[in-house]
Amino acid sequence: MADVTRILSSIEQGDAEAINALLPAVYDELRQMADCSLSHEAPGQTLQATALVHEAYLRLVGSAESGWPSRTYFFGAAAEAMRRILVERARRKKSKKRGGDRQRVDFARADVMAEESPDDLIAMDEALMKFSETDPIKAELVKLRFFAGLSFEQAAELLDISPATARRHWNYARAWLYGRICSTD
Repeated sequence: MADVTRILSSIEQGDAEAINALLPAVYDELRQMADCSLSHEAPGQTLQATALVHEAYLRLVGSAESGWPSRTYFFGAAAEAMRRILVERARRKKSKKRGGDRQRVDFARADVMAEESPDDLIAMDEALMKFSETDPIKAELVKLRFFAGLSFEQAAELLDISPATARRHWNYARAWLYGRICSTD
């Protein structure tokens, strides 16, 4: 952990070589976050965790001018980048140009229709954006738990709150988001 903070500090101070040291230092954690993010996706997902990590990392490094003052900000930004990538893919998949109006059939199990719904992810993203306007800490907790796959303890540490508070925030956020998503159906 101290290595990541040190590397981020070097990047913020303008050390160009520090960017090369960042990926090896954070790769395993980013890979775990990507695995968790993709576990929420429908079966048949073609995006691999490695590709999600690399795409998110490229976006983060591309925006390195702003810097990350701490490990917390970096992993929060990584969770946000992964969320945006998945939402963009869901929107592309939903578009008519890409066959979004068609239902996918798994030929190995042709008798069971596999219903992929990018609508769910898009609805979640829209509700989460509204929620972040009123309660940014709880919205960040949802991003860290749902999209990054962090435990209550890990998310609480990053948000500088207790695990018990993280659980209370999580329960409230889930209820709020459920109410928002279900009311739009």
